[in-house]
Order: sequence, then structure tokens, then C-alpha cells
Amino acid sequence: MPENNQERKERERQEDLAKLRGLRPIDDDFMRCIFRDNIPLAQLVLRILTGKDDLEITKLETQMDLKRLVGARSICLDAYGTDAQGKKYDLEVQRADHGAGKHRARYHSSSMDIENLDAGQDFDELPDTYTIFVTEHDVFSRGKPFYRVERINLDLDEPFDDGEHILYVNGAYRDDSDIGKLMHDFSCWDPDDMNFELLKSATRYYKENPEGVEIMCKAFEETRNEKAIRIAKNMIEKGKYDLEEIAEVTELPLEKVQELAGKKTA
Repeated sequence: MPENNQERKERERQEDLAKLRGLRPIDDDFMRCIFRDNIPLAQLVLRILTGKDDLEITKLETQMDLKRLVGARSICLDAYGTDAQGKKYDLEVQRADHGAGKHRARYHSSSMDIENLDAGQDFDELPDTYTIFVTEHDVFSRGKPFYRVERINLDLDEPFDDGEHILYVNGAYRDDSDIGKLMHDFSCWDPDDMNFELLKSATRYYKENPEGVEIMCKAFEETRNEKAIRIAKNMIEKGKYDLEEIAEVTELPLEKVQELAGKKTA
């Protein structure tokens, strides 16, 4: 017997709670939540990753959309910070190695440049930018905690010093240094096993505090709805399916599918 709407919602709720228990800071959906409005945590992490012990983060945004050029591909930054000197930091966590490709790093870096120079400003006013990828695996397979990428004047064998910085962080690195401990914490699902109190308390809030748990469950629901809408739009485009069939497959209300179809054919 097919489950009714209430039964489906309860099943999804239990699935969400089970998923939440296993999430770690290196999982991007969870990372965005624990960093949201948490400047002290972002500052701690960026100080360790950049080696700047006096770095002071003054502004932080999560899921920051960048698209300044019409027709250009937009990107959504996991965590986007600004320090007291106006330098910009894009912190990305990537479990899949292909998600941190060299061309993606280049595009993220250039997108921050576009975002931070308005018409009439001099090029010298571009702020320094840091594009940082924390990857679950050692993408360069050299066993180092960091891989710093900088432009070099090859003929002079000197740094080009244009203010662009790209940093890959090996999420598999472990030792007793701060970076080793931080990467351990990024891969922990149990806050009790974490080293850094700021990361521990943020993780515990979203896993154990009823308010935090509800925020995560709503985020899971939004993700499900977005996926269902994408599937529905693709099915509508193909023109092979009845709207009732699309509603059944995607578990969207028929009224929502009709709305999407109306937008599609308007």
C-alpha cells in the first residue's frame, strides 16, 4: 500500500536525522551551516590555513553567489570572508577530487576579482584574494599539509606578486600540529572527538540542539525540493509525461508541477 503524505514526511524526517548524525564539517552542506554567522570559527580556521596568526575577519557570508558578467557562469562560494585589511577569502570544502580542479580554482579566483572592482576603480585597488580548497584526499599525493599556488615570473625567477593566492589543503593530513588537528576535526562526525572548541560547539549545536537540528532538517528539505523541481522541469521539457505522472515521480504537489509547466510554456 502506498504511503500517504504524512507517512512520507515522517520517513524523510527519520532519514534526515540519520544523515545528520553522520555529517562532518568536510561535507559542504554541513560546513555552510556551521560557518553561517560564525566569524570566530571562520577566523580560527583561516588563521590556521593561511598561517596568519593575527588575521581578523570582519565580514563573513556563506553560499555567496558571484555573477557580475551577463551570460557568465555563476558560482556559489561556500564561505566568503573579508579581513581587516580588505583581503578576500573564498573557503571551499570538496570531498570529490574533481571538484577542486585547477581550472575551477582559476575561475573562483578570477570571479572574486570581477566582484571586487567597480567601474572607475583603478586596477591597483584590487584586493588580495585567497582561494582555498580543503579536499578530503591528498589531490597531489605528496603527503604535504598544504600546496600553495602562486604566479612566478619565470625569466626572472621571482614572484609575480599580483595578490592572487590559491591554496590546496590536504584533508587527509594528520599530526599534532594545528593543521593536522584541524583536518582531523573536519573529518569527525562526533563533536566529542574534536580538538577545537569552536568547531566542536558549532557541530554539537546543529547535531544535538533542537533549534540547530531543525535548521538542518529544513536545509535537507529545501535540497530535496530543489532536486525535485529540477527533475520536474527536465520531464516537462521532454514533453513525454503527463503532469500527474511528473507529480507522482517527483512527489511534488500537482499544483506546483502545473505552475512549472505554465512557466515553461508561457
